[in-house]
Amino acid sequence: MLQKLSIRNYALIDSLDIEFDKGLNIITGETGAGKSIILGALSLILGQRAESKYFFNQDKKCVIEGNFILADDNLKTLFEDNDLDFLNESILRREISIDGKTRSFINDTPVNLSILKQIGEKLIDIHSQHATQEINDADFQLLIVDSLGNHKALLFDYRTGFKKLRQENNRLKKLISDANEARSKQDYEQFLFNELEQANLKTGEQQELELELEKLTHAETIKRALLTASGLLTESEPSGLQILKEAQLQLQGIEKFDPAVNALYERLKSSIIEIKDIADEVSGIEESTLHSADRLEIINQRLDLFYSLQQKHRVADNDELLEIQNQLEQNLNQLLSSDENIETLQKQIEQLKADLTKQANQLSNNRKKAIKVVQDETSQTLKQVGMPSARLVLEQKTLVELGKDGLDEINLLFSANAGQAPAPVNKVASGGELSRLMLAIKALLAKHTSLPTIIFDEIDTGISGETALKVGDVISDLGENMQVISITHLPQIAAKGKSHYFVHKNEAGGKTTTGIRKLKQEERIGAIAEMLSGKNPGASAIENAKELLG
Repeated sequence: MLQKLSIRNYALIDSLDIEFDKGLNIITGETGAGKSIILGALSLILGQRAESKYFFNQDKKCVIEGNFILADDNLKTLFEDNDLDFLNESILRREISIDGKTRSFINDTPVNLSILKQIGEKLIDIHSQHATQEINDADFQLLIVDSLGNHKALLFDYRTGFKKLRQENNRLKKLISDANEARSKQDYEQFLFNELEQANLKTGEQQELELELEKLTHAETIKRALLTASGLLTESEPSGLQILKEAQLQLQGIEKFDPAVNALYERLKSSIIEIKDIADEVSGIEESTLHSADRLEIINQRLDLFYSLQQKHRVADNDELLEIQNQLEQNLNQLLSSDENIETLQKQIEQLKADLTKQANQLSNNRKKAIKVVQDETSQTLKQVGMPSARLVLEQKTLVELGKDGLDEINLLFSANAGQAPAPVNKVASGGELSRLMLAIKALLAKHTSLPTIIFDEIDTGISGETALKVGDVISDLGENMQVISITHLPQIAAKGKSHYFVHKNEAGGKTTTGIRKLKQEERIGAIAEMLSGKNPGASAIENAKELLG
């Protein structure tokens, strides 16, 4: 329940604190005294838009604060999900700076406006004479039925599953789109892959062939140089080896006389062996070096293929071509697997649809039962408020496809008089009838939901006399189970309150301010008497007020 509302620097209010009681709280006052201002301030901590032009003093910020007593733990999960401390005495605060920027807090923790609104809507339901348009909203009409359907958990599971269904359908669309795009490229990518696969590319082959090409191209020059080198080493007169062997013999004859010569002899001996080995290898390479026009042609054709593919794919070597070949192979394999993935996902979606359809059918059955309860209970309340022949009819239509709330569409029809066919509310209900219908619906919702506080803002428009008394009885009955705050101009309703607050204007220093005070019993008699007959009420009005107050 709303325990206290503090308003600082808002509209005609400089500073105001209102402490509300349990049960039915009545707010009355002269027209223009500021009753709607108080409601507007309260709306700010419930997440409504704010404008700095409504400041009482344009040099100071506006602060609205509401102290709430949370009697149960219904909101605990919502608080925890938003990293907020759940306290039995919780405070919602809104600060609006002079430049129009706002800050919101819940238990002194900063929150964004959407969280403030989300939690505020769970604490207070404001129903005004202008809010009756919500009765034409399809979601609200369904909410009426679901509030009595006793399927909160089932509806939550269905909505969670439906959200997943939409996500999976979006994923399926993307898979199909990607597959179609890949399929449009498939023929060309298959051609490119086949071309690279047939080329039978190998790592390092290009470098080996380029070296071999160099050798074949210069085969005659190489052979001639090798022959010359071989001749100098072994065949010329004298050859290199002959000269070295002669030098060896000379050293051999004197090595015994000088150890240093012996070392040189051994080194020369090793050199002769090395030179002989080099000569053999030179001779072998010379013999194997042949100019083959056929092999040259084969190498040139192979390298031309490499260069052509590299140019086509705009890469520098065969290693990059092999990477492209691997990627093409992956793309083609992925196309095959994507068809399997699509088929698997389609089966999963069909199963999900089947499960959701089963849940939706259960919801429909529950709603069918709830509709009768809604119609019966609202009819009883409408009789209480002076509409004995009024009927509320809820049509349950089945949708062609699953929707976010199941397979149902609820249409609310209304008839205020006997013999009048039920029709959409906005076409047949007068302002007074609409107010009483919404009161009946709100009374029903309050009875079956855990909303701690409901505010009625002059919903008594268009009614008077005996009807006003009956409306007061209904509002009073609501106050037995929850906190009700009713802003009214009817004495019959004002007299039903357990607490009565009077909104008034004050003028001082050339400024008008709005104030509010809780009336004592004697003051209530005078206030209600004024509501009955105007300023300076007579004895009969005072007696009538006492009678209304019981």
